[in-house]
Amino acid sequence: MKQFGSLREIELFFDRQWSFGRLTLRFVALLAVASCLGLPAWAQQRAPATTKRFDPPPTSNGGGGGNARGPEVIMLSNEDYRMAAKDVIEVTIEDAPELSRNFQINAAGMILMGHLGQIKVAGLTTEELSKQVADGLRGRYLKDPKVSVVVKQYNSRSFFIQGAVRAPGVYMIEGRPTLFRLLTIAGGLQDNHGSTAFVIREKKGAGAKTEPAAANANGNAAGIKAEVNSDEADTQVELITAQISGLFRGQFEQNILIEPGDVVTVPVIDVFYVAGEVNAPGSYPLKEGTTLRQAVALAQGTLFKAASNRAVIFRDDPATGGRKEIPVDVNAVMTGKSKEDPVILANDIIMIPNSRVKSVSQALLQALGTNSMRLPTRF
Repeated sequence: MKQFGSLREIELFFDRQWSFGRLTLRFVALLAVASCLGLPAWAQQRAPATTKRFDPPPTSNGGGGGNARGPEVIMLSNEDYRMAAKDVIEVTIEDAPELSRNFQINAAGMILMGHLGQIKVAGLTTEELSKQVADGLRGRYLKDPKVSVVVKQYNSRSFFIQGAVRAPGVYMIEGRPTLFRLLTIAGGLQDNHGSTAFVIREKKGAGAKTEPAAANANGNAAGIKAEVNSDEADTQVELITAQISGLFRGQFEQNILIEPGDVVTVPVIDVFYVAGEVNAPGSYPLKEGTTLRQAVALAQGTLFKAASNRAVIFRDDPATGGRKEIPVDVNAVMTGKSKEDPVILANDIIMIPNSRVKSVSQALLQALGTNSMRLPTRF
């Protein structure tokens, strides 16, 4: 049996034995021989599964692209689609193949077409453009031109959604969907979704400003718009927030309209941790306004051996990148003797030590493991 020392020798051997038409069989045999040789794991790994991608659009004013078609657009409107900048269209003229090609609409909404020159396309339907091209060619170039226009790629109708949704990605949608409709198209929310959706939107204009949205009947803001200048001249980035929890409770003012090019992010829900001498230690989803009393109640209260008066909240400190300690008397909070009921923040660790343990650091090590040694403990 012939011996092989490397993948390159295997490739050369099969190149001599099989023609290009049997490439698939050659690849299967190549993997089999590689496995027999005991080659490194990286050489035997199978190719990763392909993912959905967008075909690159042809260059402006024709050429390239062939018959490649982008992903199917989702139709939400009863009106005919009106073309816009960045869309790719195919213009076919019967008896004039020299004029038939693909065009990408430029930023000004124009295409450059032979014999007709610059044509304003943005805002037209395919039928309207077909008629305009036919009228321009009639009599001067063709006696009775037959023109067909098809949108190949709806690049101007891209909507981006990411985060805690079941099918994140880029969607081509004809029309202007609402937040609720886009969440539905993306397969709905995952179980660990947060309560707020963030929409990042680019818009043209001068001057940065912050504009609070109108409050609803309960006094809660329907969303906050904050505009900041970006690096590009005369371009602003607008941040819009919407309360998903309110939307699904019938507060439909949170159902904001999404525009093409918007990036919608639904973060995963924040959590906090309760450790030590409680009946149900672990992590819990953080809802806005959760207090220490509510957190301990979620953990089903403290055990008899808990030193509730020596509890500590470990909290991330953005200024230093470490954690800070906040001593709390859980017993006083739970019995109402303390006027202050601290609000819990994301990633807080509520540590309730054992009455037999002299230091909170020892209790934290027992509850959370050795990694907690990095937490500052000055108790």
